[in-house]
Amino acid sequence: MSDDRIQTFVKGLDENMEGGVPKGHVVLLTGMPGSMKSSVGFNILYQNAKQKNIKGVYFTLEQGRDSLLEQMERLHMPVKEMESMISVVDIGYLRQNTESMEYGDSWNSVFRMYAENMKDSQGFDIMVIDSLAAVEVLADVKNKRAELFHMFGWLRGIGCKPGENESPKVTTFIISEAAVDQGIMRDEDFLADGVIHLDLRREGASVNLYLGVAKMRKTNHKRGYHPLIFDQNGFEIITD
Repeated sequence: MSDDRIQTFVKGLDENMEGGVPKGHVVLLTGMPGSMKSSVGFNILYQNAKQKNIKGVYFTLEQGRDSLLEQMERLHMPVKEMESMISVVDIGYLRQNTESMEYGDSWNSVFRMYAENMKDSQGFDIMVIDSLAAVEVLADVKNKRAELFHMFGWLRGIGCKPGENESPKVTTFIISEAAVDQGIMRDEDFLADGVIHLDLRREGASVNLYLGVAKMRKTNHKRGYHPLIFDQNGFEIITD
């Protein structure tokens, strides 16, 4: 695998996009509720920490930290074994317990301050934000396209000091709800460097998961949608 890419550790997926996601990209993990978006995002953090010794941080703005950790432990990703490599920050908890804070620029600043301080102090290379919808509520977004443009630009530059063009770049994965009409292109789809789409399909008496790469800049990737399975060995797409 190339050193300039971050592996997803979804078996079959990295091979379909030249070894993984280019470092420094902002990538959407998008899909309907129940399509395991958060689990795929956490899997990227967990497996990179465990297998590649790469630090990561997970910002949860909706699900509580304890609930998230319990869920991931049930999915064979116990964070207690990786506490020095993975940080989970519950921004929602901070919002609920800080009476002086209101929606808008103040909370947008808190979120950015946490991310920048953690980058400076811990040196993480992968960040997961769960979710984009919660960030928009948190920041009281008025002009979505303009504010997402600035947010994505900030994410691409986090940790980079002025004049240090070779600074290690953070690769960011943002959990995003899919549009009901998948033919509609949203502002975030245009602005993101990559879009990995997770889908739920009813097939007979079962509802099955599928995954496809709709977009990935600087990458020759396959565009097919493949069955996604999860077991004790992790995630895998079936390409045959």
